[in-house]
Order: sequence, then structure tokens, then C-alpha cells
Amino acid sequence: MNSLDKPVVIGITGGSGSGKTTIAHEVAKQINDDDRIMIITQDSYYKDNTGLDMEERKKINYDHPNAFDMPLLEAQINQLLHRKAIEMPTYDFTTHTRSDETIHVEPADIIILEGILVLFNEDIRKLMDIKVYVDTDDDIRFIRRLQRDMQERGRSLDSVISQYMDTVKPMYHQFIEPTKRYADIIIPEGGANGVAIDMLTTKIRSVLARKQEK
Repeated sequence: MNSLDKPVVIGITGGSGSGKTTIAHEVAKQINDDDRIMIITQDSYYKDNTGLDMEERKKINYDHPNAFDMPLLEAQINQLLHRKAIEMPTYDFTTHTRSDETIHVEPADIIILEGILVLFNEDIRKLMDIKVYVDTDDDIRFIRRLQRDMQERGRSLDSVISQYMDTVKPMYHQFIEPTKRYADIIIPEGGANGVAIDMLTTKIRSVLARKQEK
């Protein structure tokens, strides 16, 4: 494939609650062209745990790299890079299983891949043209995760706190924070950093403009 026809892949990572999802959607909103930009979330690629009972599912460390189906994620990003549509999996966070339903995703000029460990896997990292790390204080990230898990995922206060202390925080320092060294851009304060979002959006627009000129 001609390099000019190849989509541009932007990886956006950071700890849980850092604001990476907000940044991805704000960038897409500013680009304002759904046919040319798309967002893939790593959370859709959790491994299917249907074969385990609920108690076993609850014990899984969902912040560890092994919780994700990295081969499927890499394969589908490669399909999009070759301008082929994919059937993206969906994940049910209340049952900790992969849904039977998939989302049909058409290729686009700009692919934003966001998630806590998108820079961890070397093979996936090599597919990226721009790598972004969202750097947000631990206390802010915890509050955001607490609100999300209780409001959107039906979790109890005690379970969120327990999970944060047992796995989320240690996994962040062991696996996620070290990937900062691979980032081309580090954004402090997450979605609240309008200047950084504007700069990233400007860069993406320049890439799209160059493609149109060709």
C-alpha cells in the first residue's frame, strides 16, 4: 500500500481516569469529520471470561496486560491499516464477559487507539505514528474511576476501593507509567489541558491536509 493511503494511527494512553478517553473524543469532535477519524478503545478487547464463574471473573486482574486480547487488537488494527473493515468486539463490564454483539467499523484516515496499555505491546506500538501519554495525578484519577465504576458499571464503593488498592495502583506503577518513555507527547492534566488538545488537533489536521493535497 502507498504510504500516502495508509491511515495514521495515534495511540493515547495513561492511567485509569487520566482523561485519555476525554482527549480522544475531544480531538475527534474538533476534527468534526466522522468519515476520516475513528476511535478504537482497548477496553473492547478484554479477553472473554465466559468459561469462568462470576467469583472467578471478579478475581481477575483487569489492569494487567494478560487481561487483554492483544493478538486480536493487533490483527484488527492491521486490517484497518489495509483499509479493511472490522467487527470490533464489545465487552460487558457488569458480567465481565465479551458480548455476542460486535460493532462494524469501517476504515478511516485517522485511527485513535486509546487505553491503559496501548503503548505496552511493542508490536502494537510499532503501528503508531503518534504516541501520547496523559499524565494526571493519582488522586484525581482515583476519584474519576470511583465515579465511573459506581455510576456506569454498577460497582460498590468498597469493591472499587479494594480493586484500586490491590491491582489498579500497583499495575499502574508496574506496567502503565513506564510506557511514558515511549510517548512522543506527554499531556499533563488530561482533558482539562485545552492547549495540548488544540496542538494535537492541529497536528492531525495538517496530516489530513497533506493527504488531500496528494
